[in-house]
Amino acid sequence: MLERIRDQYAQLSAAERKVADELLQHPNDFVRAAVADIARTAGVSQPTVIRFARSVGCTGLQELKLKLAGSLVSGVPYVHADVTAGDSIAEVSAKIFDNVISALIKCRNEVSPQSIEDAVDLIAQARRLEFYGLGNSGIIAADAQHKFFRFDIPTVAYSDPHIQSMAAALLGPRDVLVAISNSGRTNELLDAADIALGNGCRVIALTSPGSPLARMATVPIYANAREDAEIYSPMISRILHLTLIDVLAVGVALKRGPAVIQPLERTKQSLRTRKREAEDPS
Repeated sequence: MLERIRDQYAQLSAAERKVADELLQHPNDFVRAAVADIARTAGVSQPTVIRFARSVGCTGLQELKLKLAGSLVSGVPYVHADVTAGDSIAEVSAKIFDNVISALIKCRNEVSPQSIEDAVDLIAQARRLEFYGLGNSGIIAADAQHKFFRFDIPTVAYSDPHIQSMAAALLGPRDVLVAISNSGRTNELLDAADIALGNGCRVIALTSPGSPLARMATVPIYANAREDAEIYSPMISRILHLTLIDVLAVGVALKRGPAVIQPLERTKQSLRTRKREAEDPS
């Protein structure tokens, strides 16, 4: 529930955002408070509190409190939202696999084919390609760089915010920046993307819908992972972003056609001499 409210925050009215701020800052107090107390603390009217509950997909304040309470007590903090302390390893395995599969299917059904196509076109024509991510997203950026440099496109990945800002200042209209962030609200990454855009660079964003990063990107690609990254270790968003990177990589390979075969063959050839031959069992 907390993640849903963050995702929809930008679509709320100014008064409803005051209620959202109060909820996000003090979720446990919000669950216990009466509507009059919530209204007074947030500095809004009681009808605004009810409208806020409906704006985030609930029939009223009571349903919002029930869903919020459920999200606060479910799961093992900092581990996984769907796993409980009494689960067996078999149950843990099933829950995590099922959760990932469901999220992948949901992302596949919701992602915009046009956004994917636009992103592929930009990358295929890029003079230089850079991937930025912080924390967990920095690892995804490194994985993306490992895939795309083999297409003979000058490609780098940066996970340090200071280097991101400096590198973004050197990008231009023929370059492409891929910014990766599940929340899309990290100030340092937003600053780097803004610098790149100011220089005419195109920015592709892998992020959540409605986020500041999505709104500023040239081409936003949405991975709407319903997980509270502030309480639980991000798992679903990481897998969705890795999968979307694979989709873009295959799309770019097809777009560039036969020209991509030669550099791929050279990279494969460079590894063949480094692999030890299997020992003869005889």
